[in-house]
Amino acid sequence: MKLIADSGSTKTDWVLVEQEKVLGKYQTQGINPFHQDDATITTILQDELLPNLISFNFQFSTLHFYGSGLREEQKPRMNALFKKVFPSETIFLENDLLGAARALCGREEGIACILGTGANSCLYDGEKIVQNTSPLGYILGDEGSGAVLGKLFMNAIFKNPAFFALQTLYLQETGLTMPLIINKVYREPLANRFLASTSSFIRQHLDFEPLRQLVIDNFRSFFRHNVVQYQRAELPVHAVGSIAWYYQDELAVAVKEEGFQLGQLLKTPIDGLVKYHQSFM
Repeated sequence: MKLIADSGSTKTDWVLVEQEKVLGKYQTQGINPFHQDDATITTILQDELLPNLISFNFQFSTLHFYGSGLREEQKPRMNALFKKVFPSETIFLENDLLGAARALCGREEGIACILGTGANSCLYDGEKIVQNTSPLGYILGDEGSGAVLGKLFMNAIFKNPAFFALQTLYLQETGLTMPLIINKVYREPLANRFLASTSSFIRQHLDFEPLRQLVIDNFRSFFRHNVVQYQRAELPVHAVGSIAWYYQDELAVAVKEEGFQLGQLLKTPIDGLVKYHQSFM
């Protein structure tokens, strides 16, 4: 049996497989070693994941974990944390970008993108990532992401008179105030999750053309600052993540306007990763 996991900043999808058979699908909160300490990650594994594996006596031979924020320097730390919970299993740790590329492209060449709470992209040759434009995080970069979309939205409703009616509606619906928003962004942990959470409101109000254009412009900025650097406009651009999935029409507009061709879209990479790893069984 193999346990395959894809972890973003918000949630982690886990799938237990044996040969061609899926034995179970589970979900926990996101695991991100860049934002979370050892105790938090261990608690997620023990309290949210392990209870789902009781019926299988915790027996699986291999863990393939693809994680957001999982840089090379974080792998020894994460391996040690997983070994405390699963001491007998073989553990493979990779970043979420390689997971997205494997899920979207399989063994074909292409441009793979993550457009969720965060954003990232790469040029993938069918086996490995050969080029990556550093996303720089939601403060310095992450164009196209839910966090940056939330940042643009907050700026617009408080500074752009055309959005002031939406400001009133948003504050009424959420019960938030400007001081509370400032506190959540600058003083509370995981501000990126909070900013990305504005997407549920934004999706409901896309009939307001300036807001829809803000979404399109966020995607166009992603292509201009990231994808264009690969200089491979002939390749399809595949994307995975909630922002790509729920704003498919706006993404399609941005792709066309920036001179690229849209490939496969997935809400989450987990099913593609299961298919990828089952092909090795």
